[in-house]
Amino acid sequence: MTTRLQQQINGGEKASRKCPNCHSKKYWKDGKRKTKNGSIQRFICRDCGYRFVEPPILSINRYNSSGRQICVTLTEGTKNLTEVETRTINGLAGATQHDKQLLFDFAWYMKKQGLKDITIKPRISLLRILLKNGADLFNPESVKEGIAKQTTWCDGRKDNAVNAYNTFVIMQGLQWNPPKYKRISKLPFIPTETELDQLIAGCGQRTATFLQILKETGARCGEAWQLNWTDIDFKNRILTITPEKGSNPRQFKISMTLIAMLNALPRNKQQIWIAELRSIRRNFQHCRKRIANSTQNPRIQKISFHTFRHWKATTEYHKTKDILHVMRVLGHKNITNTLRYTQLIQTDDDEFITKVAKTVEEACKLIEAGYEYVTEFQDQGVKIFRKRK
Repeated sequence: MTTRLQQQINGGEKASRKCPNCHSKKYWKDGKRKTKNGSIQRFICRDCGYRFVEPPILSINRYNSSGRQICVTLTEGTKNLTEVETRTINGLAGATQHDKQLLFDFAWYMKKQGLKDITIKPRISLLRILLKNGADLFNPESVKEGIAKQTTWCDGRKDNAVNAYNTFVIMQGLQWNPPKYKRISKLPFIPTETELDQLIAGCGQRTATFLQILKETGARCGEAWQLNWTDIDFKNRILTITPEKGSNPRQFKISMTLIAMLNALPRNKQQIWIAELRSIRRNFQHCRKRIANSTQNPRIQKISFHTFRHWKATTEYHKTKDILHVMRVLGHKNITNTLRYTQLIQTDDDEFITKVAKTVEEACKLIEAGYEYVTEFQDQGVKIFRKRK
């Protein structure tokens, strides 16, 4: 009886399992989380990127009238994963209670200093790793040794750990002689537009819309994630970016393709994206791996959210040869940050894709797709447009 009951419950859960946000039945398994009541299977929606968990099963032993023991399985109710995450204080799971309090105080100190969450969370994560590996945060030499032992870290990440601990030292009034790690400058990976379009086409509706915004605006993923519906002028096709990391605000004329993708999304809240950014990123990583395998193109696996920003800057400079224009597109306040993109254009390749437009409607679509006007043959009634490969 117990087995039949368990099978009925499990079978019913599997059949009715769906995303609590968009009610889609398409999802990825997203690992398991250990709790005091056992492990909980996590899932991530393939359509909207929302993370959720199965209702945990609570076993209660009862006795029937004959005195025989029966195992009754009851569900405690669906528990959203975000409720579990709030107890970890930005990734503090696995640390001792003292360490959790220490890192919580450090996070609150940085918050009071005006630092953004995008800065606070990585710093907390780095110090948590050092604590887990036995470093004593009140002993600078122990921290230096802990950073040096991280053989899998590049010099750039070690430098980030040094910067994080610098802030901790200031908070605690300590003194230390920080080690110096020299970052290695690398040119970013720039995919082709075809590869980006393949990736966008292979993702779910919400993720594809998110990626299309990154492609057309070159915005940071955090800037795209915090977009509200009021930031989009659907009539004039204007999207307004609220900056982060001290950048400048900017506006972009977006395509009809993106307008149609946005109109297909539900407007349940003021913010466009309901799921957390890390959930959208995790869903994107699942889709990216699947598309790279199906297309047999390992280059797609190298594409990240920030790759879209590099691609946008590169193509804009390639078309205009105007570094100030690229600076305005990216929202940089210092042109030094923009100059790195000029290093990407070191080719004399002048290969183009050409298209012919016979009507005004066809010409408008080509211009929206990034094509530029070349010439016109009046006797044949056609216009020639081109775009770099």
